[in-house]
Amino acid sequence: MPPSHANAPETSPGSTDRIENETDLIQTYLAPLAAGAPGAFGLRDDAALISPEPGTDIVVSSDPIIAGVHFFPSDAVEDVAWKALAVNASDIAAKGAAPLAYILTLALPEAPTRDWMARFSEGLHKAQESFGCHLVGGDTDRTPGPLSIGITMMGSVPTGKFVRRQGARSGDHVFVTGTVGDSALGLAVCQDPAAFDKVLSDEERAFVVNRYLRPRPRVALAQALRDHALAALDISDGLLKDLARLAGPSGISLRLSSIPTSSAVSAALAHDPDIARLILAGGDDYEILAAVPPGSVAGFRQGAEKAGIAIAQIGVLEAGRPLEILDSNGTSIDVRRFGYDHFAG
Repeated sequence: MPPSHANAPETSPGSTDRIENETDLIQTYLAPLAAGAPGAFGLRDDAALISPEPGTDIVVSSDPIIAGVHFFPSDAVEDVAWKALAVNASDIAAKGAAPLAYILTLALPEAPTRDWMARFSEGLHKAQESFGCHLVGGDTDRTPGPLSIGITMMGSVPTGKFVRRQGARSGDHVFVTGTVGDSALGLAVCQDPAAFDKVLSDEERAFVVNRYLRPRPRVALAQALRDHALAALDISDGLLKDLARLAGPSGISLRLSSIPTSSAVSAALAHDPDIARLILAGGDDYEILAAVPPGSVAGFRQGAEKAGIAIAQIGVLEAGRPLEILDSNGTSIDVRRFGYDHFAG
């Protein structure tokens, strides 16, 4: 995820009516999120019990979000809670798995208020209802640093059907769900409310901001992925960087064709073509990239349509130099310059 807010002030979870102890915080605001998960034991034990269904494997993914890095401290706490869960559900869905349960590690710079915790737990509740999972455990801590929300999510996938990030082959068709670049444009609008004010309608501005604040993991696509895709991952660090990850180090290149964009992104590109790099490298889309062999393309399209998920083919993998991505004219794109890395200079 991109370094969106490195200079933002530290989040403070409220200033009045503070929660007085950790037990109160957990049992009042977090334990209700575990209702319906018998292995959570009402969050009164030191560990949780996950019993996979016969013939299934457990898929595990962890992706924390931190104030000033992944979200603005001024963001509504309900949106922050949603995003914390959504980015992890997206990883699970890209593996062809269904979200099952999650563990929460909540590190707070100070004791939160009851209002803040009520809103935070409500955001998690709506997200877990949407994604089909429950809280089963975790920890709460006080930190001298900014607010940090760590989620470890577990999903369920039929044995042998886990979809790896690598495994694509020459000749595979590359698909992407939804539209690309909305979140990056939404972040730009959040950073500068006057950005594109004469280009985007009020509805388009609200749309891209919502795409940034509340990612929509493509959970419903899981079955189509495990039935038809050879490789898949979600777009978190930018389309081009994640395309390079999909192609892998095996001498496969990708010739890009058209990239699906919303009316908002199309309007912004028409106004300023130079923002193409922002759209291709902005990250935080949480759409799914999938490599599908030619014989499975029709089935994948049908599966996506049945799931109600829009997909678009953006290219075909070809034999070529490792990690090479070509534009529609066949010119090589330097993917090392496109995409976010937490530790790059």
